[in-house]
Amino acid sequence: MSEITCSNVSKTFIQGNAKIKGLDNVSLTIDRGEFVCLSGPSGSGKTTLLNTLGGLLSPDQGEISIGNEKLTSLDKDALADMRLQRIGFVFQSYNLIPVLSARENVEFVMQVQGIAAKERQQKANAMLKEVGLEGMENRRPAELSGGQQQRVAVARAIVSNPALILADEPTANLDSHTAENLMGLLETLNRKHQITLVLATHDPRIMNYARRQIKMEDGKIIADYPTSIAPEGPMAAQS
Repeated sequence: MSEITCSNVSKTFIQGNAKIKGLDNVSLTIDRGEFVCLSGPSGSGKTTLLNTLGGLLSPDQGEISIGNEKLTSLDKDALADMRLQRIGFVFQSYNLIPVLSARENVEFVMQVQGIAAKERQQKANAMLKEVGLEGMENRRPAELSGGQQQRVAVARAIVSNPALILADEPTANLDSHTAENLMGLLETLNRKHQITLVLATHDPRIMNYARRQIKMEDGKIIADYPTSIAPEGPMAAQS
């Protein structure tokens, strides 16, 4: 069953007197439970596509569906509810709330969803344990390393069982060892929970963790293939 359907989607940005094609007639289908990597250099359109799939940007033309819901047909309130209930986001800047503990950050989305305090605390503790942060529940972001903060962000994204997780350069601020640990964690969580995961990166070290790679350039998809038969592995691509 398809989780995401994207049909003839285009997005143009205005910079001064210039028009920049962020997305140029992009079409793709991503099935439920897939782990997909959007790759390409800066400016290729991968972050624009990710944000458009998540309803953070509206396309100029084309249609996007998540499950049976057409994002392009939803009003502002319905779109916000879709993001709250069905989509988890992981950003390279973590986006944790500094005055909240790790547990409280993980609880935040569930609190907005109206889940009772006892249930959300139990779920947050269980998820922090699953991402390797047991015993750190009461630490604030400033008391955690970059890798630990990103694990809190991952726990927050998946704790309410979204159908889809969108991750934009989630390893950009991490050292190579921490980045590979985080990618192994995301891969395990994807397989265990069957959550559809779409990750945007230009880092060749981590692309092979995904099972499908979509390469972008100038707002277009230029290649789409299973990672297992990619023309070159992530380590081989490093200079």
